[in-house]
Amino acid sequence: MLSPERLALPDYEYLAQRHVLTYMEDAVCQLLENKEDISQYGIARFFTEYFNSVCQGTHILFREFSFIQATPHNRASFLRAFWRCFRTVGKNGDLLTMREYHCLLQLLCPDFPLELTQKAARIVLMDDAMDCLMSFSDFLFAFQIQFYYSEFLESVAAIYQDLLAGKNPNTVIVPTSSSGQHRQRPTLGEASMLEGVEASLFYQCLENLCDRHKYSCPPPALVKEVLSNVQRLTFYGFLVALSKHHGINQALGALPDKGDLMHDPAMDEELERLVVRSRLHRTSRQHRAKEPGAFGFQRRDKLEALERVPSASAPTPYPYRWEPRE
Repeated sequence: MLSPERLALPDYEYLAQRHVLTYMEDAVCQLLENKEDISQYGIARFFTEYFNSVCQGTHILFREFSFIQATPHNRASFLRAFWRCFRTVGKNGDLLTMREYHCLLQLLCPDFPLELTQKAARIVLMDDAMDCLMSFSDFLFAFQIQFYYSEFLESVAAIYQDLLAGKNPNTVIVPTSSSGQHRQRPTLGEASMLEGVEASLFYQCLENLCDRHKYSCPPPALVKEVLSNVQRLTFYGFLVALSKHHGINQALGALPDKGDLMHDPAMDEELERLVVRSRLHRTSRQHRAKEPGAFGFQRRDKLEALERVPSASAPTPYPYRWEPRE
């Protein structure tokens, strides 16, 4: 049923807001790439399956990075898929390095850029060595902020550097002949050793940034709340505050609260069924392997091959590519 907000929007604005054309173009491209397989099931059924996968958030699995970051819904879907697929890393208490987390990301998106993973790890590790170990929850919430708001944070970093250099990013500076040499912007590595910038001035610049740009950014009221608790702060201090803010996580809507991060009843139930099924299958194989017969060696060979398959208790991402149902 259509919401009142939807009915109040002009058609073109609704299409742009929901990125409908992005999904239509992607669906048509896939249709053309797989037209021989799809023709026997029907185009209408293909589009139904495709948009069902978009609604369920499984459409981003194993896709290229350019598609994963194309829309806010895609980004939120990727964050949710990463959490659900590798939640057991946190549940088991495992600590991983930045490189290991990047390998997990590449299991879902083969061309996921290393730079984004490094930026997320830097939020957690600050000035520590980048090969230090991180908990799943620390990395996940830092990664959420860096990945979902990546364009916004690039502009925030530029504003922060201007403020450190004594410039007001909201002021247009016209060079004159009496102007001195331009001061070079300090790098973020140098900036992390300074005391930071004034929080109130920083917020004024970020408020204007949110007004000027249409890409995703945290709700300005929550950004103001983060900055109202301190007088001065560094760039990475700001990122840490965003990643730990309960309200921003709720507004984004991709991940559960930190206290519920290890709980996913639907996934746990599915994994339990897989474990039970695997054990029954293994017991049956072992029983048949012990039976005498001319082909007993074949049974043992198959049993050994089964033992080498990864445990079903490990979460396995399902491929998103459209497949016709039986």
